Amino acid sequence: MIHRILFIVFLFSIVSASAQTKKVITHEDMWLMKRVGAPEISANGKWVVFSVTDAAYDEKDQTTDLWIAAADGSSKPRKLTATKTGESNYTWSPDSKMIAFTAKREGDDVAQVYVINVADGGESQRITNISTGAAAPKWSPDGTMLLFTSKVYHGAFTDSANKKTAEEKKKIKYKVREYNSFPIRDWDQWIDEKETHLFVQKAEAGAIAKDLFSTATIVNEAGFKIGGNACWSANGNEIIFTATTELNKSVYKEPAYNIYSVSVNDAAFKKLTADEFEYSDVAASRDGKYLYCQSAFNNNYKVYNLQKLTRFDWPAMTNKTWLAAELDRPVNKYVLNGNAIVMSVEYEGNDRLFTIAANETAAKPLTNNTTGCYNNISVSTDNIIVSNYESASSPAEVVKISGTAHGAITDFNKDKLAALDLQTIETFWYSSSRGKKIRSILARPAGFDAAKKYPLFVVMHGGPAGAWKDNWGYRWNYQLLASPGYVLVMTDYTGSTGYGEKFSQDIQYDPFKGPGAEINEAAAYAIKNYSFIDGTKQAAGGASYGGHLANWMQATTTHYKCLISHAGLMNSESQWGTSDAIYNREVMNGGTPWMPTKSWKEQNPIRYAAKFKTPVLITVGEQDFRVPLNNSIENFHVLQRLQIPSKLVVFPEENHWVLKAENSRFFYKEVQEWLRKYLK
Repeated sequence: MIHRILFIVFLFSIVSASAQTKKVITHEDMWLMKRVGAPEISANGKWVVFSVTDAAYDEKDQTTDLWIAAADGSSKPRKLTATKTGESNYTWSPDSKMIAFTAKREGDDVAQVYVINVADGGESQRITNISTGAAAPKWSPDGTMLLFTSKVYHGAFTDSANKKTAEEKKKIKYKVREYNSFPIRDWDQWIDEKETHLFVQKAEAGAIAKDLFSTATIVNEAGFKIGGNACWSANGNEIIFTATTELNKSVYKEPAYNIYSVSVNDAAFKKLTADEFEYSDVAASRDGKYLYCQSAFNNNYKVYNLQKLTRFDWPAMTNKTWLAAELDRPVNKYVLNGNAIVMSVEYEGNDRLFTIAANETAAKPLTNNTTGCYNNISVSTDNIIVSNYESASSPAEVVKISGTAHGAITDFNKDKLAALDLQTIETFWYSSSRGKKIRSILARPAGFDAAKKYPLFVVMHGGPAGAWKDNWGYRWNYQLLASPGYVLVMTDYTGSTGYGEKFSQDIQYDPFKGPGAEINEAAAYAIKNYSFIDGTKQAAGGASYGGHLANWMQATTTHYKCLISHAGLMNSESQWGTSDAIYNREVMNGGTPWMPTKSWKEQNPIRYAAKFKTPVLITVGEQDFRVPLNNSIENFHVLQRLQIPSKLVVFPEENHWVLKAENSRFFYKEVQEWLRKYLK
């Protein structure tokens, strides 16, 4: 008995010593993790291709290459490419012998489509040679042709015409942008005169690419814009895609994205839907019987509409059927296998897998995971499923789904992760004062000791149609934010996704007050129920809508010692007038800013400036056109006028997010210094 006790003590001492040797995560640890991209499985189920990015602080040293692994795990992953420039948009040929991808290699002025023969070996071969570049290649069903997209000048339907226009543009000595209609900007780019077209060509070097829009009148519509993806019909005779002709009307309505087809042979166009929905993510079944897509209601004056998996009979485009209608959760991605479907679905903080059997409409769970997230799914013809899997303590790796669990195909970050003290996140729910069940996650710092007291950092997500998931992030990494010794509480307030369409819609006309109260109540619940939280030391912060909420906290609360607002609005009226997206803000508030609705009058942070007291760190990307720079400047000027401690950090090269390595390192340093100043 004594020997057994001594043995247990010995084991405990080994575990304790092991825990003590693990280090606290740094920005370098986080940033230099290998970034494993989406897996694509070959049709025969034997091989999986994926990208791996070796991150670096100097962009010249960062590389992205293609890797390949046996789907059954019988061999270790091996590198397929090793070039200075990265590869992307990779996809298998139907016979599982070749991979097409895009890359901008030596001698290329723009990205082109390349093909590598995996079965026979050899170097990759450039297939396209188009001056405007090529993206998003997709093989025809028989593997003889490739579909791709390219951004071309309006009215230029040949490569020679595009080259001529480009040369003429270079000769113009003045620099000016001219606009006759909305929109003028998109995310981080000024909208120019180029537009995305669909091209096809034979899958062989030297073949001529054909612009499928060369005879289409649709491109002459003032509001034309192609949707996010296109697909081949089962017989390879048509390309199916989504597009809108109402982008110029998006200042006062939600533009409809309808489904179209274009003939590969003669470029004949057909409009297949005309019911004002927003259609996206089209996919044709292999047997040619069905067309699948996602669809969402438009212009029903709801702030959020759940995209629904939809099926049409093909080619009649009749019998429109919503699939998985009872699921009431967002479908991140769906993949066809015959007429069966595998889906990654956002479900209360996790991305789970569901299936729909052939000829059925109801979804059944494939995984019931309450930890981690499955996304970027890919399925072979014999139903072998691979995906990325990640959690709050592990970046994405490639896994093979086995029953309700998974087996690892890659473990690129295994050794690095083993050396770090990474805490598992915890989920808790509480009943709000409005009677809603609200979910939050709690993250502990490295070296956590339940006997100690830790300051609380309340982090608020963007969106509002977003959620805190059990996943690995780089913009708001839970482990890194908590590392100096903070407990994080992150709440999925009303408006968040993954809890049903109504929960997401209920934020309408109450953009900040209700969500802000739920966030504060969640923090109070955590303080009451977790003895290791020091309720006298609280801070709050967020980005995008989370930044809006940080400014709302400034307007309505005083118990936070400091606030952090990245890309946050201070004045919802000026935000409406300068953002690249306007109409959804009108829907949120029940009218335009000159219509004095209750929410415009009562839920605009700047109207409460007389109550401001809390120190604020303000950060923003200068190329952010979603929440433009003016709101951050306005926020800073108000705080300076009121003589409230404040700091403005502007990143000239960043958009809505801080994405560059050194900028990210500086951002985290500024955040931690601000928190340290007021919480420790």
